[in-house]
Amino acid sequence: QVQLVESGGGLVQAGGSLRLSCVASGMILSPNVMGWHRQAPGKQRELLATVTSGGSTNYADSVKGRFTISRDNAKNTVHLQMNSLKPEDTAVYYCTSGSSWWPDRYWGQGTQVTVSS
Repeated sequence: QVQLVESGGGLVQAGGSLRLSCVASGMILSPNVMGWHRQAPGKQRELLATVTSGGSTNYADSVKGRFTISRDNAKNTVHLQMNSLKPEDTAVYYCTSGSSWWPDRYWGQGTQVTVSS
């Protein structure tokens, strides 16, 4: 019943922008933590950003200053605004949700982001 559905991925040129969205459904309680991870072939999974129900955020050094995570007022949608994209940002991006003690309990299926030079 719990489901996370990402959208907004695609192909973009280096220096461009994309906005990813994720809609969460089937949860009795609003998730305390929502976030974004990414994984490229041959690389381990990387945590990019998280946002709590209270609006607190944190970011990986690799994306700080370029990416912004946000939630809507209903706490059922999370976004990732990605600016100044680089080829090394190419990966499958995953939306996650959970609690403070298990922040990535639930995962979406992922959306492909490809950044060309």
